[in-house]
Amino acid sequence: MKLAIVILNWNGKNDTLACLQSLPKDQWIVVVDNGSTDDSVEAIQKQFPEVTLLMTGKNLGYAGGNNVGIKHVLNEGADLVLLLNNDTIVDQECIPALLEAARISPQTAIFGAYPLRMSDSTKLDHLGGIWDHSTATFKLVGLKASDGFQTNEALDYVCGCSILIRRSVFEKIGHLEEKFFLFWEEADFCRRAKKAGFGIDICYAARLYHKVSASFIGGSVHKTYFWWRGRFLWIERNCSPQERKDLFRKILFPEIRHLFKLRCIKGIELAILKFLRKSNLSQKESKLLQYRSAIQGYSDYKNNKFGNFPSWILNNNKK
Repeated sequence: MKLAIVILNWNGKNDTLACLQSLPKDQWIVVVDNGSTDDSVEAIQKQFPEVTLLMTGKNLGYAGGNNVGIKHVLNEGADLVLLLNNDTIVDQECIPALLEAARISPQTAIFGAYPLRMSDSTKLDHLGGIWDHSTATFKLVGLKASDGFQTNEALDYVCGCSILIRRSVFEKIGHLEEKFFLFWEEADFCRRAKKAGFGIDICYAARLYHKVSASFIGGSVHKTYFWWRGRFLWIERNCSPQERKDLFRKILFPEIRHLFKLRCIKGIELAILKFLRKSNLSQKESKLLQYRSAIQGYSDYKNNKFGNFPSWILNNNKK
């Protein structure tokens, strides 16, 4: 089986170089540069000239950038595609373990690795998620669990920092949905794969270390925006009309109304405190920005505005 490893880079020179350094030298590796403005491209070319480097010219998001790499390696004959985050360090047994899992379990088409946290290697990032209709979101399985944790639960998706996918999946269901840009795309892809009859599992021997959310330069504001926008899109694409109706009536509309209420109340409170020249308001400002970004995510979804985040989030990325 011919394996291709696809790594997406966006202004992440140091992370990407460390990731490449951890990979076996005999592997077929493709780095997709997603319109970086640092010196990532030059550094990768200099230190890893054997790596195939594709340049998108602009930031296409996680899904769009990875799709460039996926299409390239499929055209070049890849049987297996490993989508690997650039903020990971791969254990030396990780790639052999994934290849062995693919060999002995032909009925499984998507494998997640075993991602430990780089900041605390005794704890998991998470293995994946199970859709919870009662909360209109995913239960994260193994989140911050101790090293060694395993589950018998059937996952709806595997953690997106490292996903091994058979060629047959792409041929049947297509590529990652680019409207997501960041967040939810792996959950959408895995859900579509399961509906098409493909098996999903974890390869527990495929250990790696994940920095966790290194892509989110805007911190919580950036993350909140994409999470809310992607949540509505995922529900639209993966829930039945009756399920969507129930979710909006019981969960989503009440949550949005509550966010509008909080934005109004906390906005007035903050304005008064500033008028009174109170200090130490950074935490209140941060919370207000999170409410704004969640509402913006819903509004952009409703108005079919996808792609990158609004400019005001970038302007507040240090809040």
